Formats: sequence, structure tokens, C-alpha cells
Amino acid sequence: MMAGHKFHPTVLREYDIRGIVGKTLSTEDARAIGRTFGTIVGAKGGRRVALGYDGRHSSPSLADAIAEGLMASGIDVERTGRGPTPMLYFAVYELDTDGGIQITGSHNPPDYNGFKLMLGKKGFFGADIQKLGKMAADGAYAVGKGSSRSHDVTGRYIDRLLRDFPAGRALNVAWDAGNGAAGEIMTAVTKRLPGRHVLMFETIDGDFPNHHPDPTVAENLGDIIAAVKRERLDLGVAFDGDGDRVGVVDGKGRILWADQLMMILAEDVLRERPGATIIADVKSSQALFDEIARHGGRPLMWKTGHSLIKSKMAELDSPFAGEMSGHIFFADRWYGFDDALYVALRLLAILVRGSTDLSTMFDRLPQLVSTPELRFPCSEEHKFKAVAEVAERLRSAGADMSDIDGVRVKTADGWWLLRASNTQDVLVARCEASSRQGLERLKGALVAELGRSGIAAPTF
Repeated sequence: MMAGHKFHPTVLREYDIRGIVGKTLSTEDARAIGRTFGTIVGAKGGRRVALGYDGRHSSPSLADAIAEGLMASGIDVERTGRGPTPMLYFAVYELDTDGGIQITGSHNPPDYNGFKLMLGKKGFFGADIQKLGKMAADGAYAVGKGSSRSHDVTGRYIDRLLRDFPAGRALNVAWDAGNGAAGEIMTAVTKRLPGRHVLMFETIDGDFPNHHPDPTVAENLGDIIAAVKRERLDLGVAFDGDGDRVGVVDGKGRILWADQLMMILAEDVLRERPGATIIADVKSSQALFDEIARHGGRPLMWKTGHSLIKSKMAELDSPFAGEMSGHIFFADRWYGFDDALYVALRLLAILVRGSTDLSTMFDRLPQLVSTPELRFPCSEEHKFKAVAEVAERLRSAGADMSDIDGVRVKTADGWWLLRASNTQDVLVARCEASSRQGLERLKGALVAELGRSGIAAPTF
């Protein structure tokens, strides 16, 4: 038994490992993660782990520390260099490694960084991450001498992204990488596509000088909306900091949120996979579940969290899934992981093959009114208890509700949701209705339930 290592209590999250570099996260943490994860991989008979990193300034040094830890536990490190998280996932399959680690701060501010892990071809999250923390604290490391090799998988990744792209009409598209890790791959992909492509913020820059790299926030899409209108383009696509979440705007500059985008993509998947199970998280529009059923699919509402969705997808052999945060997953002709570049190409393929533009598709979608995702403070000790209290009251009252992830209540007006975040000390709420009046009634019902649990309502 060797000397143990303790992480800052905020670093080991539900879906990944993440912190503020120099404050809650250090290279020593990375080295300990490498040693512990390597020990876990070795205990399962594995020997090789793929390692990649994003464009943040702190990522190369954290990658070096991870590699040191992996090798010290007897693991051979297959280094794929800088690129988006999905390229690391691809490398796990392409190089047939026993696991993978991507150093990435995702869509967080520049001083954040972290780690997304795969054990075998599956996600590594939840109880696995907590086990890693305990092993590190106990110093329960294997000892060995691994090696390190570099691989250039970018060409193979780009070829694979484009392999099934169909012939058809040319499109004019704006692409915004937000100075994130997808920029170089995005540039290479667009050079091989027909049509006119306007590239924005494609240079990888860990300071994110143009806008925050989160395409699920409307204000971060201002530049691409302006470009689409100014250049009279067919659509625009934007990516987050590590390239696993997507944002889309149509030719009129209107935002298609992830659940709206999923309606279009799900219809296309179901043409070839009739009766397939399509999964979306509890924050998604009821219209999405209704549209999946209307097109002959089996809709399944599941827990929020990209790792949870991915695992459920594999369990049910679902070809397509997604969540409101912009993580969208294809197992249909892809690997089952969330890859924003691939999602963008699947959308473009639908448009290239057809004669309808995205704006017309948008106009045909069900038109509902909803709140944005509301997040408001609630202590770690109280957040799950509060949601449980609300659920128990509603259950006793005979409400039409789902409690797979928090509480989602269905009424004649629409639905409202209350859930505890797995990663922050916040409660998350959302309401959706068919009319403004109905939305106000749903908001009132949510506020009343929060009040009964002694929680001040958020500002709507």
C-alpha cells in the first residue's frame, strides 16, 4: 500500500472529474487519477488506454501527468494528441484500447479543466468515480512500467465522419467552433463538403476570446445567427468547448433547441429503423416523445446525464438518443457516443438528400411555449430531500407524474419538472404548455409546491 491521495471534495462529479486549475485541481490530482484508473484497467485484464486532450492551456500538462500515472501502474498509453472529446472516443474503438481518458473542461470557463473516462467501450461515471476516489485515498495502486506511443488518428476520424455522407444538393452553412477543440477537425471536414461554408472562431484558443463555448445558451449563438442572416445561408451549426454538444440555427436565424433538432433526426432514423426505441431526457419537450411515437418509434423518457443516457442506449440497443443539454447520440451507423460534428453531418445529410430547407422543417414542428431551464440554489443536504417531499405529496394526491429523475408532472395544460442537479448545489425546473395561460398555471403549481417545502421560487 502506497501513500494515498485525496481530491478536493468538489472534484469527483457524477459524470466526470472536474475542477478549477490551481485551486481545486492540480497535476498531482491528474497523476493520481492516472495511477488509480490504470490500476482499475489492469485489474480487468486491460493493458492499453487512449489519451487525448482539448485546447485549454492547462490540458497538455494534465495529459502528461495522467500519462505518468498510467505508466506507473503498468499501462501502455496510446496518445492521440489535441482534439475534440469524440475523437478520443473514436480512438478507443479504432485503436481497440481497454479504456480512454480525455482531458477537457468541456463548456466551462477557461480556468476549469477535467477528465472524461471510458472503461472498455463504456462510460465510467457515478459509483465508478467514487470508487476511484476511495482507491486513491487508500493508495491502492498497482505498480508496473508502461510505455507511451503517439498516434495520429485525425485523418481516420475525418474519413469516418464523412464516410456515409450522401451526394445531393449543395448547402451554404455557417460553422462556429467557439475557439474550442473541434475547430481543426471542423475546418478539415468542411473542405470536403460541397457548397459554401463560412467558418467562425475555428482557431483553437483556450481563452475563448470571442464567446463562451456553450451553444445551449442563446447569447452564445449571437455571432452565428448574425452570420446566417448576413450571408443568407441555409443554416448554422455551433459546438461546445470539446465538441460533444451541438447547437443549430435555421436560415432565418431561429434557434432549434436540442429536443427540436431531435424531432427531425428521429424521423429520419425511424424511416430505416421502424419501431426502434428512441431515448430523451426528462427535460425534453413532450412534443418530442409524441413525434417519436407518431413516426412509429417507441419513445422512452430517461434520466438527465450524458453518461446515463449512453448506458441506457446500450442496454436497450437504441439507435438514437439525446438530451436538452445538446448531447445527441447515434448508434445508427455510428458508435453510440455523443459527437456534435457527426450530428451536424447527419442533419446536413437529411437536407442534402431532400428538397426542404431547415426553416420549413422548423415551421412544421409543434409550436409550444416553455420556460428556459431554471436553476436556483439549494444546498446539497436539502435538494434531494425537497424533491422527494414534492414527489410524495403529488403521489398522495394522485397526480399524473413520473419520478424517474426528480418529478415531472403532466396536466391538461402541459407539464412541469423539478429535479436535483447531480453536479451542483441547485434545483432545476422547467415548464411547457400549449398556451401562455397554461404556462402561467403550470408555473403557479410549481411555485406552490416549492413553497410547501420551504423553498423560495425562482424568477420566471
